[in-house]
Amino acid sequence: MFVDGWFWHGCPVHATWPVANRDWWRTKLESNRRRNLNTTQTLSTAGWAIMRFWEHDSRSESAMQIEAIVRARVGNKSSPITSTPNHRIQ
Repeated sequence: MFVDGWFWHGCPVHATWPVANRDWWRTKLESNRRRNLNTTQTLSTAGWAIMRFWEHDSRSESAMQIEAIVRARVGNKSSPITSTPNHRIQ
């Protein structure tokens, strides 16, 4: 599970671009997004279930979604614990 900050990870609703040193920040923030995508793809390929939430998402809603995934895995003993789809709550 990853909890992404709106600024550092580019929330499509809340993210802003800094005005000062604009080129450096754009490079940095776009690099963060590419790294997030790469990390998600690498871990998913290795069989991990990846869940990403924004820092401003409802904690109780996020917890319920995590609980649902865990319960589904625990209830299905024939399925490895690392085989659920990715989630992004926005």
